Amino acid sequence: MDQNELNIKLAVSAFKKHLSQQGRASATILAYSKDIEQLADFVSKSNIFNLKEVTKDHIDSFKAHLAENSYTTKSISRKINSIKSFFAHVQANGLISENPSVGVSHPRYDTKPPRILNKIEYRALRDACREDVRMAAIVEILLQTGMRISELANLKISDIDKNTNQVTIRAYESHPERVIPINQPAREALDRYLTVRPKSANNSVFITKTGNSFLIRNIRSNLDRYFHIAGIENAKVNDLRHTFIAQQLTSGSPLVYISKLVGHKRLSTTEKYLEFISEKPAKDKPKIIDL
Repeated sequence: MDQNELNIKLAVSAFKKHLSQQGRASATILAYSKDIEQLADFVSKSNIFNLKEVTKDHIDSFKAHLAENSYTTKSISRKINSIKSFFAHVQANGLISENPSVGVSHPRYDTKPPRILNKIEYRALRDACREDVRMAAIVEILLQTGMRISELANLKISDIDKNTNQVTIRAYESHPERVIPINQPAREALDRYLTVRPKSANNSVFITKTGNSFLIRNIRSNLDRYFHIAGIENAKVNDLRHTFIAQQLTSGSPLVYISKLVGHKRLSTTEKYLEFISEKPAKDKPKIIDL
């Protein structure tokens, strides 16, 4: 066996190529590689550069090192996932006979309950950005559909069907395509924005004054600013999605229907919201209420 193949950082490069061939998102590939390279840098201080020399103790020490340096439990858990995926891959390719990450456990952490905005809060947010037609449309769509910020940023003009008042969320990564209804408040806010939207060959719904796509990080920073203006503390963009799910379940919308609508892979993810709401009996027919 070529000893170069056993070099950790060279193996990381091969792993990145494998992930790319699997069709994984570039952001995912970058995160995985950075996590594993961080482990490689850590063990290199003990003169460990070869895959076969990495042990469970090394990975446990790395995990403890992260905790000592104030990494969040969620971040540490993600890094452990990356490391486990990496070593499973190199073992499957015959580079190592034993996987040192098998016995490594994830850190325990208490899951924070979702931040669910009350009516006063989301109405205050709506008022705060009312004069910003683009952001008003973004807030309304996120709040009234529960779509993810990445899905909103990737939304195309052609994905909107005004005849049926529906929006198509195209398949991406491991998420299948789904069609979601768009209610009157969201439709009206979107129409107001589209009338003043800059003319551009860019098919993205939300664009800048220069015609470039409105990036996720810029959408997030703008929303953070309006949360601050509205006086809503400790709120993030994903809380609009939490609010949509919780309010629809509270109104009696069927659990399975809401789960499919928001694109949850597992029904159990949607079920967790039932712990934080006063659930009403399910309606006979699925219906989305206006928030």
